[in-house]
Amino acid sequence: MNIDSALRPYLKARERANLYRHRKTLQSPQSTELVVDGKPYLAFSSNDYLGLANHPDVIGAFVRAAKKYGVGSGASHLVCGHSAEHHALEEELADFCGRERALLFSSGYMANLGAINALVGKGDAVFEDKLNHASLLDGGLLSGARFQRFLHNDLSSLSAKLKKSEAERKLIVVDGVFSMDGDTAPLDKLPALAEQNNSWLMVDDAHGFGCLGKNGGGSAEHFGLSQHQLPILMGTLGKAFGTSGAFITGSEALIETLIQFSRAYIYTTALPPAVAAATRVSLKLLQGEHWRRQQLQKNIQQFRSGAESLGVTLLNSATPIQPVLFGSEAKTMQVAQALEARGILVGAIRPPTVAVGSSRLRITFSAQHTDQQICQLLNVLADVV
Repeated sequence: MNIDSALRPYLKARERANLYRHRKTLQSPQSTELVVDGKPYLAFSSNDYLGLANHPDVIGAFVRAAKKYGVGSGASHLVCGHSAEHHALEEELADFCGRERALLFSSGYMANLGAINALVGKGDAVFEDKLNHASLLDGGLLSGARFQRFLHNDLSSLSAKLKKSEAERKLIVVDGVFSMDGDTAPLDKLPALAEQNNSWLMVDDAHGFGCLGKNGGGSAEHFGLSQHQLPILMGTLGKAFGTSGAFITGSEALIETLIQFSRAYIYTTALPPAVAAATRVSLKLLQGEHWRRQQLQKNIQQFRSGAESLGVTLLNSATPIQPVLFGSEAKTMQVAQALEARGILVGAIRPPTVAVGSSRLRITFSAQHTDQQICQLLNVLADVV
């Protein structure tokens, strides 16, 4: 059968179900105001939570490092692609997180696949929250370990599965902040549950770093978790840090294990050194400019208060991710398109990213959003919802 003839019916079916995805072409720097496909928009769809993606100091560090090291790293970390900038960033991230070491990966997806597959395999068991990010779920499924999902943030559901397991190694994996709901994992209780069941705990804190914790240290800092309590901590650099890539941080033994056994680390070209240099500046800004987190929290509260007065159905989130739930895929697309027609970009999230019947707008906030911009969003929402 011709490949196009085989594939087209599936594309048509997705389109009829209001699940078809379209790319937009960005023609401006990342900010609260974007130019997309030639048109200006007010954007509430980015993960640039602290407004660092277009910061002049971050750009400056990138340009200087590119002039010194070139654009590409040229090889994997274990061949000849591990630069002084990579090494310094790993040391600074480890110090920031209060861990012994950190290891850079080229993307968050690769960090999650690489860590899970290096730590568990046949004869082991991996336990994942039902709402975990796709990269975590894929990592568990591909590991060869017995893969089990527990009900979202349900410790009883997890505990029952752990008690039944006779696996040699047991790995519990959760998001620190869930990317589509914006709520947090019960990390005040999970470390004790893991210890009681002789299990390891891994947290993907992609959406927590920079936003949670007194110093922006994310979920681990927010809940006061030590390396012993939370031995495997993952973070991405393309969200609050405003750059690109990801990292795993933990003990010396953990990081050496990943260096030796993580295929996603071993067989991938290293991040450009200039990205590492830019991220080092982002990390300094994240730590030093506390006003960014304060402004972000102020923006979140302003939106939640205004949305509730409109009778808009919000999920229980205190993070920059503020989902507006509609359920219907068609309704979600209708509202997203109406907002776009009025010059506002938000994410329209539908299956398979979320469960059938839980489609929503995923509205995200940045420290750069102004009171006026949030009022504009609320006023347009009042008209179109």
